[in-house]
Amino acid sequence: MKIIAGLGNPGSEYEKTKHNVGFMFVDALADKLGVTDWKDKFDAKIGEARIGTEKVLLVKPQTYMNESGQAVGPLMNFYKLAIEDLIVVHDDMDIPAGTIRIRKKGSAGGHNGIKSVLAHVGDEHFARVRIGIGRPLPGWTVVNHVLAPFATEDVPKIEEAIKYLLPAVECIVTDDVDMAMNQYNPKKSKKKKAKAEEMQEGEAVNA
Repeated sequence: MKIIAGLGNPGSEYEKTKHNVGFMFVDALADKLGVTDWKDKFDAKIGEARIGTEKVLLVKPQTYMNESGQAVGPLMNFYKLAIEDLIVVHDDMDIPAGTIRIRKKGSAGGHNGIKSVLAHVGDEHFARVRIGIGRPLPGWTVVNHVLAPFATEDVPKIEEAIKYLLPAVECIVTDDVDMAMNQYNPKKSKKKKAKAEEMQEGEAVNA
């Protein structure tokens, strides 16, 4: 069994905010998998589904972002799951809005939700699915930024990122995180690489 935990803040006032892209993703995956029955357990909203032959729990912690681990840790313990059975989807300020990155381990990188999960599961070897929300505007604090809705021009980028990640997360479940990273992480453009090589060749000829 796998746990797919999307991080966010409960309550309608936070629904459309940047910090809630983890919830947005889990809701989109629930729609795709036909999950309509959510149970309130372990300080979380939990839906059950199957991806391939694998049973999955879709999890939205209701503890507020900074205490996400209070829901995820006890769930892992209750079901006696290995750390590799955990997939966490969350926002990331270090990449542009709508950009995605899949990682198989790592530190919290300043993200309080991940910091809390790490503190409660005691191991960094779980898959992270990061959805970029970009940096704060000049004069904005980090809190202002993450608790504000997306700019109008960024909304379609986020919707596209979530749609793109649905099969990526299914790939983590049915295959593994390495396969998903290989297939879905953005690759450097071949055109850019070819252009750079052309320029280098041109410089060599002119030298």
